[in-house]
Amino acid sequence: MQKINKQIYFLISIVFFVIFDLYFSGLIINELRYELPQNPIFNLISVQNTGAAFNIFENSRSFLIIFAIVALLTIFIYTVRNAEKFSTLASFWAAMLVAGITCNLYERIIFGHVRDFIALNFIDFPVFNISDIFINISVIALIIIIIKNNYLKK
Repeated sequence: MQKINKQIYFLISIVFFVIFDLYFSGLIINELRYELPQNPIFNLISVQNTGAAFNIFENSRSFLIIFAIVALLTIFIYTVRNAEKFSTLASFWAAMLVAGITCNLYERIIFGHVRDFIALNFIDFPVFNISDIFINISVIALIIIIIKNNYLKK
């Protein structure tokens, strides 16, 4: 795939993930006004998170906004400039990472906090949202790709 095609794929993937995240997060948050059925795996509850993962940097909105913008610009510029080196799969995961960071940044700017709503019932774990899922899965996938690529070079 040519560099420009990979860049377009990356951008379209970001748009898709951002729309998916914001649409379904909004839908879930709106439904939380009603009594939702409980299940053994997870509950949907509304939590306003003013920090980052595991509530680190709680009430550090400005720092978290600046950190997210720097991370976004770094990942975005690196991926676009080096698109020819990225596999389609790596571009997919990088786009998911950018979208997750973007959506959490959007909520932090617009609402003053991130709206978390997924609470796991089978483990004591912080409440999280779709953006957090995107960020964690994509980081793990990118680490695996980097390790695999470095292993294959040797």
